Amino acid sequence: MLTPRSTLTRRITAALDAQPSRIPVLLGGCGVGRTTLLHQIRERLGRTTTQYVDLERTATTPERFLRAMTAASPFAAQAAPVGARASFDAALAFFTGARAAGQEPVTFLLDEFLELRTFESFPGLRRVLYDFVDGLASSGNRFVLSSRYTARTLRLLRDRPARFEVIHLPPLTAEDTLDVLDLPDTSVGEDAEFIARTVHALADGRPAYVNALAGTLRQMRESGNPGADDAVSALVEQMSAGGRIAHACNFCYELRLHRARGYGALKAILEILADEEGLTLTAISQRLQRTPGSTKDYLSWLEDVDLVVSRQKRYSFVDPLLRVWVRLHCRPFPPTEEDLVREVHRYALPRLPQPTSEPPLAMATAGTAPTEEDRKGWGIIEID
Repeated sequence: MLTPRSTLTRRITAALDAQPSRIPVLLGGCGVGRTTLLHQIRERLGRTTTQYVDLERTATTPERFLRAMTAASPFAAQAAPVGARASFDAALAFFTGARAAGQEPVTFLLDEFLELRTFESFPGLRRVLYDFVDGLASSGNRFVLSSRYTARTLRLLRDRPARFEVIHLPPLTAEDTLDVLDLPDTSVGEDAEFIARTVHALADGRPAYVNALAGTLRQMRESGNPGADDAVSALVEQMSAGGRIAHACNFCYELRLHRARGYGALKAILEILADEEGLTLTAISQRLQRTPGSTKDYLSWLEDVDLVVSRQKRYSFVDPLLRVWVRLHCRPFPPTEEDLVREVHRYALPRLPQPTSEPPLAMATAGTAPTEEDRKGWGIIEID
Protein backbone atom coordinates (compact mmCIF):
# COMPACT_ATOMS: atom_id res chain seq x y z
CA MET A 1 0.00 0.00 0.00
CA LEU A 2 1.03 3.58 -0.55
CA THR A 3 2.22 5.46 2.47
CA PRO A 4 -0.21 8.35 3.06
CA ARG A 5 1.31 11.58 1.83
CA SER A 6 -0.04 13.74 4.61
CA THR A 7 1.16 17.09 3.23
CA LEU A 8 -0.62 16.47 -0.05
CA THR A 9 -3.77 15.28 1.71
CA ARG A 10 -3.80 18.38 3.89
CA ARG A 11 -3.47 20.61 0.83
CA ILE A 12 -6.46 18.93 -0.80
CA THR A 13 -8.65 19.11 2.29
CA ALA A 14 -7.67 22.77 2.81
CA ALA A 15 -8.80 23.51 -0.74
CA LEU A 16 -12.12 21.77 -0.08
CA ASP A 17 -12.64 23.62 3.21
CA ALA A 18 -11.94 27.07 1.73
CA GLN A 19 -14.80 29.55 1.35
CA PRO A 20 -15.72 29.23 -1.42
CA SER A 21 -14.18 25.81 -1.86
CA ARG A 22 -11.56 25.28 -4.53
CA ILE A 23 -11.56 22.29 -6.89
CA PRO A 24 -8.29 20.33 -6.69
CA VAL A 25 -7.29 18.70 -10.00
CA LEU A 26 -4.78 15.88 -9.41
CA LEU A 27 -2.45 15.28 -12.35
CA GLY A 28 0.23 12.67 -12.90
CA GLY A 29 1.22 9.74 -15.07
CA CYS A 30 0.46 6.07 -14.72
CA GLY A 31 1.23 4.66 -11.29
CA VAL A 32 1.74 7.93 -9.38
CA GLY A 33 -1.08 7.22 -6.91
CA ARG A 34 -4.01 9.40 -8.01
CA THR A 35 -6.67 6.75 -7.39
CA THR A 36 -5.14 5.65 -4.08
CA LEU A 37 -5.14 9.27 -2.91
CA LEU A 38 -8.80 9.73 -3.89
CA HIS A 39 -9.76 6.66 -1.85
CA GLN A 40 -7.78 7.97 1.11
CA ILE A 41 -9.65 11.28 0.88
CA ARG A 42 -12.96 9.41 0.71
CA GLU A 43 -12.18 7.58 3.94
CA ARG A 44 -11.05 10.79 5.58
CA LEU A 45 -14.18 12.76 4.64
CA GLY A 46 -16.64 9.93 5.31
CA ARG A 47 -18.74 7.84 2.96
CA THR A 48 -22.07 9.42 3.88
CA THR A 49 -21.09 12.78 2.36
CA THR A 50 -18.66 11.63 -0.33
CA GLN A 51 -18.96 9.66 -3.56
CA TYR A 52 -16.08 8.28 -5.62
CA VAL A 53 -16.79 7.81 -9.35
CA ASP A 54 -14.44 6.00 -11.75
CA LEU A 55 -15.27 7.62 -15.09
CA GLU A 56 -12.83 5.45 -17.00
CA ARG A 57 -15.03 2.44 -16.23
CA THR A 58 -18.47 4.08 -16.43
CA ALA A 59 -18.33 6.71 -19.22
CA THR A 60 -19.98 4.63 -21.96
CA THR A 61 -23.19 6.36 -23.07
CA PRO A 62 -24.67 9.33 -21.17
CA GLU A 63 -27.76 7.27 -20.31
CA ARG A 64 -25.85 4.30 -18.90
CA PHE A 65 -23.38 6.54 -17.10
CA LEU A 66 -26.20 8.38 -15.33
CA ARG A 67 -27.88 5.13 -14.27
CA ALA A 68 -24.63 3.55 -13.04
CA MET A 69 -23.56 6.61 -11.07
CA THR A 70 -26.89 7.27 -9.36
CA ALA A 71 -27.53 3.59 -8.60
CA ALA A 72 -24.30 3.42 -6.59
CA SER A 73 -24.74 6.82 -4.93
CA PRO A 74 -25.58 7.48 -1.27
CA PHE A 75 -27.48 10.58 -2.44
CA ALA A 76 -31.03 10.75 -3.78
CA ALA A 77 -31.48 11.21 -7.53
CA GLN A 78 -34.42 12.02 -9.80
CA ALA A 79 -35.78 9.68 -12.45
CA ALA A 80 -33.49 9.29 -15.46
CA PRO A 81 -34.62 11.18 -18.60
CA VAL A 82 -34.48 9.90 -22.17
CA GLY A 83 -31.80 10.95 -24.66
CA ALA A 84 -28.06 11.61 -24.63
CA ARG A 85 -28.12 15.36 -24.04
CA ALA A 86 -30.88 15.13 -21.43
CA SER A 87 -29.01 12.37 -19.58
CA PHE A 88 -25.77 14.35 -19.52
CA ASP A 89 -27.61 17.44 -18.26
CA ALA A 90 -29.21 15.28 -15.55
CA ALA A 91 -25.80 13.89 -14.55
CA LEU A 92 -24.37 17.40 -14.34
CA ALA A 93 -27.38 18.55 -12.30
CA PHE A 94 -26.84 15.61 -9.96
CA PHE A 95 -23.17 16.52 -9.46
CA THR A 96 -23.95 20.15 -8.82
CA GLY A 97 -27.19 19.79 -6.83
CA ALA A 98 -26.94 16.57 -4.78
CA ARG A 99 -27.21 17.00 -1.02
CA ALA A 100 -26.50 14.88 2.03
CA ALA A 101 -28.73 14.55 5.07
CA GLY A 102 -29.68 17.97 6.42
CA GLN A 103 -29.18 19.48 2.96
CA GLU A 104 -25.43 19.70 3.45
CA PRO A 105 -23.19 20.02 0.36
CA VAL A 106 -21.48 16.82 -0.72
CA THR A 107 -18.09 15.96 -2.18
CA PHE A 108 -17.56 14.10 -5.47
CA LEU A 109 -14.22 12.45 -6.23
CA LEU A 110 -14.14 12.09 -10.01
CA ASP A 111 -11.35 9.81 -11.21
CA GLU A 112 -10.18 10.27 -14.84
CA PHE A 113 -12.75 12.99 -15.47
CA LEU A 114 -11.50 13.60 -19.05
CA GLU A 115 -13.20 10.31 -20.01
CA LEU A 116 -16.38 12.40 -20.36
CA ARG A 117 -14.89 13.21 -23.74
CA THR A 118 -16.37 9.85 -24.80
CA PHE A 119 -19.77 11.58 -24.93
CA GLU A 120 -18.65 13.99 -27.67
CA SER A 121 -19.71 11.49 -30.33
CA PHE A 122 -23.36 11.90 -29.27
CA PRO A 123 -25.66 14.63 -30.66
CA GLY A 124 -25.51 17.97 -28.88
CA LEU A 125 -22.47 17.11 -26.76
CA ARG A 126 -19.57 18.57 -28.74
CA ARG A 127 -18.54 20.83 -25.83
CA VAL A 128 -19.25 18.34 -23.07
CA LEU A 129 -16.00 18.90 -21.14
CA TYR A 130 -16.36 22.69 -21.19
CA ASP A 131 -19.98 22.42 -20.07
CA PHE A 132 -18.92 20.04 -17.33
CA VAL A 133 -16.13 22.15 -15.80
CA ASP A 134 -18.22 25.33 -16.07
CA GLY A 135 -21.08 23.57 -14.26
CA LEU A 136 -18.78 22.37 -11.45
CA ALA A 137 -17.24 25.83 -11.05
CA SER A 138 -20.66 27.37 -10.34
CA SER A 139 -21.83 24.63 -7.95
CA GLY A 140 -22.07 24.78 -4.18
CA ASN A 141 -20.83 21.20 -3.90
CA ARG A 142 -17.19 20.19 -3.51
CA PHE A 143 -15.13 18.26 -6.06
CA VAL A 144 -11.75 16.61 -6.52
CA LEU A 145 -10.84 15.70 -10.11
CA SER A 146 -8.02 13.52 -11.41
CA SER A 147 -6.47 12.72 -14.78
CA ARG A 148 -3.40 10.98 -16.14
CA TYR A 149 -3.42 13.37 -19.13
CA THR A 150 -1.60 16.48 -17.94
CA ALA A 151 -1.29 18.35 -21.25
CA ARG A 152 -4.96 17.89 -22.14
CA THR A 153 -6.17 18.91 -18.69
CA LEU A 154 -4.07 22.08 -18.61
CA ARG A 155 -5.36 23.03 -22.05
CA LEU A 156 -8.96 22.47 -20.95
CA LEU A 157 -8.56 24.56 -17.78
CA ARG A 158 -6.53 27.35 -19.38
CA ASP A 159 -9.44 29.83 -19.56
CA ARG A 160 -11.67 28.29 -16.93
CA PRO A 161 -12.58 29.89 -13.57
CA ALA A 162 -9.86 30.31 -10.94
CA ARG A 163 -11.70 27.91 -8.63
CA PHE A 164 -9.73 25.02 -10.14
CA GLU A 165 -6.43 24.30 -8.36
CA VAL A 166 -4.03 22.14 -10.35
CA ILE A 167 -1.91 19.79 -8.21
CA HIS A 168 0.86 17.79 -9.86
CA LEU A 169 1.35 14.65 -7.79
CA PRO A 170 4.98 14.52 -6.66
CA PRO A 171 7.01 11.31 -6.67
CA LEU A 172 7.59 9.44 -3.44
CA THR A 173 10.57 10.53 -1.40
CA ALA A 174 13.34 8.19 -0.29
CA GLU A 175 11.79 8.29 3.19
CA ASP A 176 8.40 7.24 1.75
CA THR A 177 10.16 4.44 -0.11
CA LEU A 178 11.76 3.21 3.11
CA ASP A 179 8.30 3.00 4.70
CA VAL A 180 6.95 1.02 1.73
CA LEU A 181 9.87 -1.42 1.78
CA ASP A 182 9.07 -2.44 5.38
CA LEU A 183 12.56 -3.88 5.82
CA PRO A 184 13.27 -6.37 8.64
CA ASP A 185 14.92 -5.16 11.83
CA THR A 186 18.28 -6.54 10.65
CA SER A 187 18.36 -3.90 7.87
CA VAL A 188 18.87 -0.73 9.86
CA GLY A 189 20.78 2.51 9.61
CA GLU A 190 22.84 3.15 6.49
CA ASP A 191 22.05 -0.26 4.95
CA ALA A 192 18.28 0.35 5.03
CA GLU A 193 18.68 3.91 3.77
CA PHE A 194 20.90 2.75 0.90
CA ILE A 195 18.38 0.09 -0.16
CA ALA A 196 15.59 2.67 -0.04
CA ARG A 197 17.57 5.21 -2.07
CA THR A 198 18.39 2.51 -4.62
CA VAL A 199 14.76 1.43 -5.02
CA HIS A 200 13.65 5.08 -5.15
CA ALA A 201 16.15 5.86 -7.93
CA LEU A 202 15.32 2.77 -10.00
CA ALA A 203 11.56 3.34 -9.65
CA ASP A 204 11.85 7.05 -10.51
CA GLY A 205 9.87 7.66 -7.32
CA ARG A 206 6.66 6.27 -8.88
CA PRO A 207 4.54 4.51 -6.23
CA ALA A 208 3.44 1.65 -8.51
CA TYR A 209 7.05 0.81 -9.38
CA VAL A 210 8.22 1.19 -5.77
CA ASN A 211 5.49 -1.19 -4.59
CA ALA A 212 6.37 -3.73 -7.28
CA LEU A 213 10.08 -3.71 -6.40
CA ALA A 214 9.26 -3.84 -2.68
CA GLY A 215 7.09 -6.92 -3.27
CA THR A 216 9.84 -8.71 -5.18
CA LEU A 217 12.47 -7.89 -2.54
CA ARG A 218 10.10 -9.18 0.14
CA GLN A 219 9.63 -12.46 -1.76
CA MET A 220 13.40 -12.79 -2.17
CA ARG A 221 13.90 -12.38 1.61
CA GLU A 222 11.16 -14.88 2.45
CA SER A 223 12.68 -17.46 0.10
CA GLY A 224 16.09 -17.08 1.71
CA ASN A 225 17.70 -15.63 -1.42
CA PRO A 226 21.22 -14.41 -0.51
CA GLY A 227 20.73 -11.40 -2.81
CA ALA A 228 17.51 -10.34 -1.11
CA ASP A 229 18.60 -6.69 -0.98
CA ASP A 230 19.62 -6.52 -4.65
CA ALA A 231 17.12 -4.06 -6.14
CA VAL A 232 18.68 -4.37 -9.59
CA SER A 233 17.96 -8.11 -9.65
CA ALA A 234 14.40 -7.31 -8.54
CA LEU A 235 14.02 -4.87 -11.43
CA VAL A 236 15.29 -7.48 -13.89
CA GLU A 237 12.53 -9.81 -12.68
CA GLN A 238 9.92 -7.04 -12.82
CA MET A 239 10.80 -6.10 -16.41
CA SER A 240 10.30 -9.66 -17.67
CA ALA A 241 7.08 -10.45 -19.55
CA GLY A 242 5.21 -11.53 -16.41
CA GLY A 243 6.48 -8.77 -14.13
CA ARG A 244 4.19 -6.16 -12.58
CA ILE A 245 6.28 -3.26 -13.88
CA ALA A 246 6.35 -4.72 -17.40
CA HIS A 247 2.57 -5.14 -17.22
CA ALA A 248 2.13 -1.55 -16.00
CA CYS A 249 4.34 -0.22 -18.80
CA ASN A 250 2.38 -2.23 -21.37
CA PHE A 251 -0.89 -0.82 -20.04
CA CYS A 252 0.38 2.76 -20.10
CA TYR A 253 1.91 2.35 -23.58
CA GLU A 254 -1.23 0.93 -25.19
CA LEU A 255 -3.69 3.18 -23.35
CA ARG A 256 -1.97 6.43 -24.24
CA LEU A 257 -1.28 5.43 -27.84
CA HIS A 258 -4.91 4.49 -28.36
CA ARG A 259 -5.95 7.90 -27.00
CA ALA A 260 -3.69 9.62 -29.53
CA ARG A 261 -3.79 9.96 -33.31
CA GLY A 262 -1.41 8.26 -35.75
CA TYR A 263 -0.98 5.00 -33.81
CA GLY A 264 1.59 3.30 -36.09
CA ALA A 265 3.83 6.33 -36.66
CA LEU A 266 3.78 7.15 -32.94
CA LYS A 267 4.99 3.65 -32.08
CA ALA A 268 7.84 4.12 -34.54
CA ILE A 269 8.90 7.40 -32.91
CA LEU A 270 8.86 5.79 -29.47
CA GLU A 271 11.12 3.04 -30.77
CA ILE A 272 13.47 5.68 -32.22
CA LEU A 273 13.63 7.49 -28.87
CA ALA A 274 14.07 4.18 -27.07
CA ASP A 275 17.26 3.67 -29.09
CA GLU A 276 18.50 7.23 -28.53
CA GLU A 277 16.94 9.97 -26.43
CA GLY A 278 17.51 13.70 -26.71
CA LEU A 279 17.00 13.80 -30.47
CA THR A 280 15.86 16.93 -32.27
CA LEU A 281 12.86 17.12 -34.60
CA THR A 282 15.17 16.98 -37.61
CA ALA A 283 17.00 13.89 -36.36
CA ILE A 284 13.74 12.09 -35.61
CA SER A 285 12.25 12.95 -39.02
CA GLN A 286 15.36 11.58 -40.74
CA ARG A 287 15.17 8.30 -38.86
CA LEU A 288 11.41 8.10 -39.42
CA GLN A 289 11.85 8.95 -43.11
CA ARG A 290 9.04 11.49 -42.98
CA THR A 291 8.96 15.25 -43.50
CA PRO A 292 9.73 17.52 -40.53
CA GLY A 293 6.18 18.89 -40.76
CA SER A 294 4.46 15.52 -40.38
CA THR A 295 6.99 14.43 -37.74
CA LYS A 296 6.24 17.56 -35.72
CA ASP A 297 2.53 16.63 -35.79
CA TYR A 298 3.34 13.11 -34.58
CA LEU A 299 5.48 14.46 -31.76
CA SER A 300 2.77 16.90 -30.70
CA TRP A 301 0.31 14.00 -30.49
CA LEU A 302 2.74 12.08 -28.28
CA GLU A 303 3.13 15.17 -26.07
CA ASP A 304 -0.66 15.49 -25.94
CA VAL A 305 -0.91 12.14 -24.13
CA ASP A 306 2.24 12.75 -22.04
CA LEU A 307 4.36 10.00 -23.54
CA VAL A 308 7.23 12.29 -24.56
CA VAL A 309 8.47 15.66 -23.38
CA SER A 310 10.53 18.30 -25.18
CA ARG A 311 13.34 20.10 -23.36
CA GLN A 312 15.36 22.63 -25.33
CA LYS A 313 13.88 21.18 -28.52
CA ARG A 314 15.14 17.68 -27.73
CA TYR A 315 12.67 14.86 -27.11
CA SER A 316 12.71 12.11 -24.49
CA PHE A 317 10.35 9.76 -22.64
CA VAL A 318 8.36 11.12 -19.70
CA ASP A 319 8.65 7.75 -17.92
CA PRO A 320 12.23 6.40 -18.10
CA LEU A 321 11.19 2.83 -17.25
CA LEU A 322 8.72 2.87 -20.12
CA ARG A 323 11.69 3.53 -22.37
CA VAL A 324 13.37 0.38 -21.00
CA TRP A 325 10.17 -1.58 -21.60
CA VAL A 326 10.00 -0.40 -25.23
CA ARG A 327 13.61 -1.43 -25.80
CA LEU A 328 12.88 -4.87 -24.37
CA HIS A 329 9.39 -5.72 -25.55
CA CYS A 330 8.65 -3.82 -28.78
CA ARG A 331 10.45 -6.41 -30.86
CA PRO A 332 9.42 -9.45 -32.91
CA PHE A 333 10.47 -11.84 -30.11
CA PRO A 334 10.39 -11.83 -26.28
CA PRO A 335 13.54 -10.66 -24.48
CA THR A 336 15.96 -13.28 -23.24
CA GLU A 337 17.34 -13.30 -19.70
CA GLU A 338 20.55 -11.81 -21.08
CA ASP A 339 18.56 -9.01 -22.76
CA LEU A 340 16.75 -8.22 -19.51
CA VAL A 341 19.94 -8.07 -17.46
CA ARG A 342 21.77 -5.94 -20.05
CA GLU A 343 19.02 -3.35 -20.44
CA VAL A 344 18.27 -3.09 -16.73
CA HIS A 345 21.99 -2.65 -15.97
CA ARG A 346 22.22 0.01 -18.65
CA TYR A 347 19.30 1.86 -17.06
CA ALA A 348 20.32 1.32 -13.43
CA LEU A 349 24.04 2.08 -13.34
CA PRO A 350 23.86 5.90 -13.67
CA ARG A 351 21.02 5.99 -11.14
CA LEU A 352 22.44 3.90 -8.31
CA PRO A 353 23.28 5.94 -5.19
CA GLN A 354 26.81 5.58 -3.89
CA PRO A 355 27.02 3.96 -0.45
CA THR A 356 28.78 5.89 2.27
CA SER A 357 30.74 2.98 3.69
CA GLU A 358 29.97 -0.13 1.66
CA PRO A 359 31.11 -1.18 -1.85
CA PRO A 360 28.67 -0.47 -4.70
CA LEU A 361 25.56 -2.60 -4.86
CA ALA A 362 26.10 -5.88 -6.70
CA MET A 363 24.52 -6.18 -10.08
CA ALA A 364 21.98 -8.86 -10.92
CA THR A 365 23.63 -12.26 -10.81
CA ALA A 366 22.34 -13.45 -14.18
CA GLY A 367 24.32 -12.69 -17.33
CA THR A 368 27.90 -11.53 -17.78
CA ALA A 369 29.69 -8.47 -16.49
CA PRO A 370 29.49 -5.39 -18.73
CA THR A 371 32.42 -4.74 -21.04
CA GLU A 372 34.33 -1.48 -21.32
CA GLU A 373 32.57 -0.88 -24.64
CA ASP A 374 29.18 -1.28 -22.91
CA ARG A 375 30.18 1.24 -20.26
CA LYS A 376 31.07 3.84 -22.87
CA GLY A 377 27.63 3.46 -24.40
CA TRP A 378 25.81 4.06 -21.13
CA GLY A 379 24.36 7.53 -20.71
CA ILE A 380 22.40 9.52 -18.19
CA ILE A 381 18.65 9.26 -18.78
CA GLU A 382 16.67 12.36 -17.93
CA ILE A 383 14.10 11.98 -15.14
CA ASP A 384 10.99 14.08 -15.57
